[in-house]
Amino acid sequence: MARIVIYYCLLLLVVVIAFRRGDRETRLAALICLAASVLSAAVMQDNDRLESGIALVDLAVLASFVAIALRSERFWPLWVSGLQLTTSISHLLFMLQPTLLDLAYHAAMRFWSYPILLILVIAALRTHRYTPAVQQSA
Repeated sequence: MARIVIYYCLLLLVVVIAFRRGDRETRLAALICLAASVLSAAVMQDNDRLESGIALVDLAVLASFVAIALRSERFWPLWVSGLQLTTSISHLLFMLQPTLLDLAYHAAMRFWSYPILLILVIAALRTHRYTPAVQQSA
């Protein structure tokens, strides 16, 4: 339970930092992380070994991050998309190999969210370095 509280506190901190210091892409990515966390908690089923609801949420998050990466001039969305792809692949691997340990599957689902949040904080704090010169002179 404490781990969940710590995660949500960290997530809210990232959202606040993204909205104070980040650009539109960083704010959008932070909101996607917040929405995905809330949706994942809502669709989680304790009796289902394969978290199909969470898998759908993770695929939607992957599609959102890839869309941001395709439009962005910055590099961080590629990293976030790659980490989310790793999370999404864990669902596929569990479907292909149901004997995969539950502990490994659930750890793979959760682990990459922390580096994604760290990347978002760094991206938000470094946004001012990547503002186009046209906007700075205006």
